[in-house]
Amino acid sequence: MRVGGRIIAGLLGGAALGTPVLATTLQEAFIETYNSSPALNAARAQLRATDEGVPIAKAQSRVQASSTLGLSQNTNGITRLNSGGRTLTAQLNLSYPLFQGGRVKNAINAAESRVSGGRADLRTTEGNIFTQVVAAYMAVIRDSSIVDLNKKNVAVLNTNLKASRDRFQVGDLTRTDVAQSEARLSLARSQLATAQGNLTGSRENFRRVVGIWPEALAQPPALPKLPDTPDQAVEIALQDSPSLQAAGAITQAAGFDVRAARAQRLPTVSAIGGTNYNNYLGTINQISGGFGGDNSQGSNSVGVSLNLPLYQGGLVGARVRQAQAVQNQAVEQGIDIERQVIANTRAAFASYRAAAEAITANKQAVSANELALEGVRAENRVGTRTVLEVLNAEQELLNAQVDLVSAQYDQYVAGFALLNAMGEAEARDLGLDGGSLYDPMANYNHVRNWLGDWSDQPAYTPRGTHTTGPTPADPDVAPYDPEAPSNRAVTPPRQ
Repeated sequence: MRVGGRIIAGLLGGAALGTPVLATTLQEAFIETYNSSPALNAARAQLRATDEGVPIAKAQSRVQASSTLGLSQNTNGITRLNSGGRTLTAQLNLSYPLFQGGRVKNAINAAESRVSGGRADLRTTEGNIFTQVVAAYMAVIRDSSIVDLNKKNVAVLNTNLKASRDRFQVGDLTRTDVAQSEARLSLARSQLATAQGNLTGSRENFRRVVGIWPEALAQPPALPKLPDTPDQAVEIALQDSPSLQAAGAITQAAGFDVRAARAQRLPTVSAIGGTNYNNYLGTINQISGGFGGDNSQGSNSVGVSLNLPLYQGGLVGARVRQAQAVQNQAVEQGIDIERQVIANTRAAFASYRAAAEAITANKQAVSANELALEGVRAENRVGTRTVLEVLNAEQELLNAQVDLVSAQYDQYVAGFALLNAMGEAEARDLGLDGGSLYDPMANYNHVRNWLGDWSDQPAYTPRGTHTTGPTPADPDVAPYDPEAPSNRAVTPPRQ
């Protein structure tokens, strides 16, 4: 049961993979990350290393061939008939395993299971990285909105201060009222500076995760319909979570490892063959007495070898017990991962619902505070409200607006985290198939039956992008200028 994936794909649209674009939409941020994330490319390389476990295991069931070539000189003189003083030796040995007690078969099965687990781990990595992208993307949008709100607040308080000074000049307000306006403006500037610092941090984090500096980001698409209850979400997670699938594959591989260790107690049978060649390089004719002989000799052999282990010093028993302990560990870790998946799913569901309720409440708070501020300002103009009450109403409105923006961030990030916990936040779910997706089967199919010993990979070219270089100018965070009017110290005017 897959609830969210293809719906997300439809909402995000279909920009082509591999197209160099600026990350102005969430879809483009996903594509940029998918193509250039060093963490994701490292996970792919790790899977390719895991793929090699299959041909490594299969190599034990194939013909083994070795040869030796030697040249020796007798330094004691020629003393025996048909024994030269100088000898060139060449030998070729062949061995083909006929029976190995099941150790090779189980080793291959274990390697295959680990490949399956590695693919599931790659899916987990994809989902986790895309969740980071969503969090980084939404953090930039949230902090940009908070900076805008604080800028507007500073502008309003600047206007308030000018009005308070004018009213002070005509005796309508006291110096205390002006000082309160000034203090609130200074606090607003401090809040703006903090918000700008947070925005810069969020943009740097976006560049770390996605690989490029965020330009003006578009609002993200709506999330798909999520499960109605946490139990429904957990049911989907238990079925589709790649973390659980990886744990199951690793447990299965550990079981095959136990069987392979037990097989070391059984006999092995191999077909063997070889050829030997000796050349005395003309020295055979130097034998005392004048007798000569052939200066080269050769022999061929073929047969069957049986290796029957009788006692191995307790080595096999220790390896079996070790493999069983590793299997026990895998079983327990699988249960622990299941607990984590369930907890993460329920926590994400609860956070999503809580944020949704917070959005509703904060919208009501913003509306109420806007109405309250309008009323307090009107009452202040007729003298029934103080300047401080107006300032407090403005601050209450700003707080409610910031809380609303934060709740919107929380809801979207928690919703995507819920999709990730359910196994619905991978590349195949996000509409990134407008171009070529990474195929984990391609390398596996290439190497699984490879027979050659001279098949190195070509020199690797990193695919992850660097984030060095100067930080682009940020229009929302202007360089600090102590001579700017907004940064000059303000003192109450004297009468």
